[in-house]
Amino acid sequence: MKEQKDWSIDEIQNVWKLVSKLHNGQKYGGFNEDEQVEYLNHIGGVVFEIINAARFTENMNVDLAIKCAMLHDTIEDTEMKYEKVIDLFGAQVASGVLALTKDDKIEDSSEKMIDSLRRIKQQPIEVWAVKMADRISNLYEPPFYWNDDKKLKYIAEAEILHHELKDGNEYLANRLKIKINEYHRFLSSNQFV
Repeated sequence: MKEQKDWSIDEIQNVWKLVSKLHNGQKYGGFNEDEQVEYLNHIGGVVFEIINAARFTENMNVDLAIKCAMLHDTIEDTEMKYEKVIDLFGAQVASGVLALTKDDKIEDSSEKMIDSLRRIKQQPIEVWAVKMADRISNLYEPPFYWNDDKKLKYIAEAEILHHELKDGNEYLANRLKIKINEYHRFLSSNQFV
């Protein structure tokens, strides 16, 4: 039987309620023209990937992974600060969420990604899993306004993420590779990189 650190559904429900309030009203562009999707849909998608991965992953700290998945965009996209995450959830969760937060002081997107991956790789592998789950969730469909150049760049970034984080969770690494390959269907010229 798989050994997994215990997690409390009551705690998870409370975190979800908080995350719902923090991201209230935030939307992103859907796949269909002029479609706007509640941002909470993305957060849920990342959490679902983590919960599913936990079924196939031995010795996973599921509590840490789920909380980081729910909170992964809070420092970046809401008024919640790192210090508040520490107060509410402890240093380990807060450090994971901070590592998953892009450093907006870095302007170059490839340097920003290198910095992000460096910080993620200093964290427990559950944080690596959250980053892979985040990208898997984002690879279901591109926003309607992305052109092929943007989609190709996103595929290239996903390949780098896969290469750098694949040792963190075999199940999610395999899912990420599948999603990368499937994403090519969204290219208007159906080209492969």
